[in-house]
Amino acid sequence: MNARSQLEIPPMQSRVSSEEWAARVDLAACYRLVADFGWDDLVFTHISARVPGTEDQFLINPYGMMFEEITASSLIKVDGQGNKVADSPFPVNPAGFTIHSAVHRARHDVACVLHTHSLNGVAVSAQKGGVLPLSQQSIFILASLAYHDYEGVALRDEEKPRLVADLGDRMFLMLRNHGLLTVGTTIADAFVSMYAFEAACAIQVRAQAGGGALIPIQPQIIAGAQASAKAVTKGLGGMLAWPALLRRLDRIDSSFRS
Repeated sequence: MNARSQLEIPPMQSRVSSEEWAARVDLAACYRLVADFGWDDLVFTHISARVPGTEDQFLINPYGMMFEEITASSLIKVDGQGNKVADSPFPVNPAGFTIHSAVHRARHDVACVLHTHSLNGVAVSAQKGGVLPLSQQSIFILASLAYHDYEGVALRDEEKPRLVADLGDRMFLMLRNHGLLTVGTTIADAFVSMYAFEAACAIQVRAQAGGGALIPIQPQIIAGAQASAKAVTKGLGGMLAWPALLRRLDRIDSSFRS
């Protein structure tokens, strides 16, 4: 079913730069993929992307739309506080941008922030030990993982400095009792990082459910994980997988491109 046919979405392609349109298509694809992989939480959580060529403008989902409905034209352009800076018939939830605005302001190397409330992610975030070195996926997470303690629903500006300090220069953030967050220099990298993060959590929960003794991976292997990741992906993990992921979406429903 064509998602756009269910909603009145004014076309945006002729009203933005080619660079912004490309970012819109990739971000809409990211939303659709999160839904397709089952990591969405109804209309809640967000994925944000910096508008190319700007420091303080971002694209984010219209509040109230399912991730499977998001299109390039429906994405809303906001400022660093989550306020609209371009006309849109759809609402935006500034409170939902609290975490994203903090990360984007502190990390100028980040083009995309992806946050989920997936069941596996929240389950592991509630475990005192966090991500355990149990799988090949986990070692790449552990090589660049930070934790942020739960402070209630993330609506207060006073939490931002602590969240940013906890993230530091890492690419993965586990929000205790809350969920998962990844950042990337591209939308593709943020998504592929979340794929690995979610996989590590799912494997951990299943391994623990088996009830048997678990075999941890040795610390020296984890220490070399970052170098291994670069050797395997040549630093372009997201871009290697992204074209195939877009083809997957096109087979399902190409309306994300509209």
